[in-house]
Amino acid sequence: MRKGWIVFMANVLHKEYVVERDDYASAGMVSSNIKQSLNAIGISPKVLRNIAVASYESEINMLIHAYGGNVTMDVEDDGTITLVFADPGPGISDLEKAMTPGFSTASEQARAMGFGAGMGIPNIMRVADQFDIKSDETGTTLTLTFRALK
Repeated sequence: MRKGWIVFMANVLHKEYVVERDDYASAGMVSSNIKQSLNAIGISPKVLRNIAVASYESEINMLIHAYGGNVTMDVEDDGTITLVFADPGPGISDLEKAMTPGFSTASEQARAMGFGAGMGIPNIMRVADQFDIKSDETGTTLTLTFRALK
């Protein structure tokens, strides 16, 4: 690249979603819409599968453990797909434990509905190309990046 030139990346697709706390009837709808939107623009099945796993697990974690939250999806023309899951709290008290397979703080209500096996964050970490999580008592922000063009 020439010195002094600025390269702008075009945003191919931008979507925003809201996840409501304890809205079990709508569980998975955001991740399903994300998958459908990406499928419509031709993202490969392998990448779609990884995004579906990560977005579903992230959405369910927001629904069960947080006070709901917001999800954004951005697809850049270089094939980078970024998903950001941001909630207003209460935060993850022990991130190291939360990343341990089988560790769960899910309520009895969530467990009775088949959620809360403690595999959410480990599954997300396994399928995302990049994983970044920040959490404190004011909320959690999970940023996931996937590369559609590998």
